[in-house]
Amino acid sequence: MQPTALVYSSHDRCEYLHRWWIIERALRSFNNKTIFHLPFSQYSLHDQEYDYNNFKWYYQRFAQWGLRYSSFYWTDSLKKEDVDLFFHKLWNSEVVVLGGGSSQLGLARYKAMGDMYYGDRNLFEKILSERQQRGMLTVGFSAGADQLCQYLCETCSGRIQDPRGFGLVRNISCTLHHEPARIGEVYRLAEALPDCMVFGLPNDSGIASYQTTLWSGNTFQYINFITDNSWDAPKDQFHIKTRMGVKIDHIYNDGRHWAFNGGDRLLRVISPDGNWQEAVIITNAGYMIDYWTQNPSRYSSVIDFINNN
Repeated sequence: MQPTALVYSSHDRCEYLHRWWIIERALRSFNNKTIFHLPFSQYSLHDQEYDYNNFKWYYQRFAQWGLRYSSFYWTDSLKKEDVDLFFHKLWNSEVVVLGGGSSQLGLARYKAMGDMYYGDRNLFEKILSERQQRGMLTVGFSAGADQLCQYLCETCSGRIQDPRGFGLVRNISCTLHHEPARIGEVYRLAEALPDCMVFGLPNDSGIASYQTTLWSGNTFQYINFITDNSWDAPKDQFHIKTRMGVKIDHIYNDGRHWAFNGGDRLLRVISPDGNWQEAVIITNAGYMIDYWTQNPSRYSSVIDFINNN
């Protein structure tokens, strides 16, 4: 079960998360070792170029193994052939990365791409969903992570009319660049979104999700929790919260707290209407714990969980 969506928060290009969860995913392809980087959430063209260059130096390290990488910048003067190329790359690239910036700005631009020449504001989202069904990986960093979730983390602020993201990680919302002093934000988001699981992602950490529909009609998620302690530039130590022992904080919809370690996993099924869900935590030591009671699970394996839901 290879992940089809990865949402993460980082200070720079930490090695474990970027190489083994993003780069190697593209390199494993026999004939499509491609990454398409989209910095649409940055305001100016200069900012978009800066966003891409913050990743490009890292992508370049793997060109010798066949990695091909490219970007695409938003401007107000895109022609039909430009937009055609954009959607061609979006459909075909083995890995797509949505960069950082403003979540709302990026969402508006991604939707405008479909509306511009095709009259379909949902075209970008539809292609992301089709990529997921084809088993391809879409990655969201910072604002991009926010956009791939069900709802933006600004949902509880009351400042946005439409808080919905693209939902590639269904019924999940995250706060980014999380640290213990900001746990209140996670509590408020969990209170505002009782049908979602809410996580606080510190630098450098992420959630990798495989998502599909079961024969029962329920949505199944297999989620990996990633923490990365590999970035070792001394000047950046303050920013790398995982190196300080900060875990991925999770607040239940009833206010209870749980903290996920790197290597922990979560099995989850969600009914089509979203009103019911079952979940099991698998610790990095292999123990299966019922999500709701936090007691040992009645399920004995991943297959057992799937077959009974």
